[in-house]
Amino acid sequence: MSQTVGRTRLAYSRTWHHISLSSASTPPLGRLASRIAIILMGKHKPIWDPSTDCGDYVVATSCTDLLVTGKKMQQKKYYTHSTRPGSLKEISMEGMMRKWGGGEVLRKAVRGMLPKNRLRDKRLDRLKVFEGAAHPYKDNLVKVDGRTRIVDVPEVKAEMEKVRAL
Repeated sequence: MSQTVGRTRLAYSRTWHHISLSSASTPPLGRLASRIAIILMGKHKPIWDPSTDCGDYVVATSCTDLLVTGKKMQQKKYYTHSTRPGSLKEISMEGMMRKWGGGEVLRKAVRGMLPKNRLRDKRLDRLKVFEGAAHPYKDNLVKVDGRTRIVDVPEVKAEMEKVRAL
């Protein structure tokens, strides 16, 4: 008998979640980033452990429709520095949206909400952001806006049709 209860390969399998930012029920940037960070870390799973990477994939589409409250679009600043004297650069959120798109703004917000450890970059690689609604991960998605679409998986459809035929 196995000594580890519940820590099987199936328990660590990764699910693909889809979040569309164009829907009316999309929360503001900060709340959205914290929800995505929880999914990327795997804190929604019963097997969560801080030292293991058991999080899921997240596909965020329509990042151009990113919602921020107040005057953050004009007043929020992002800073970069190359450690050389006089190389401090700043850009507003509005400028970043124009230059790199809403996906980079969302990625930076999620990055700030992930723990600062060796797993952060690996977790952030599982966040896929797209400016429009089109993306190449349609076949991988199992959860769309928090609702499971397991019946849309081809293998499950085939099994369900076999059962209905009986």
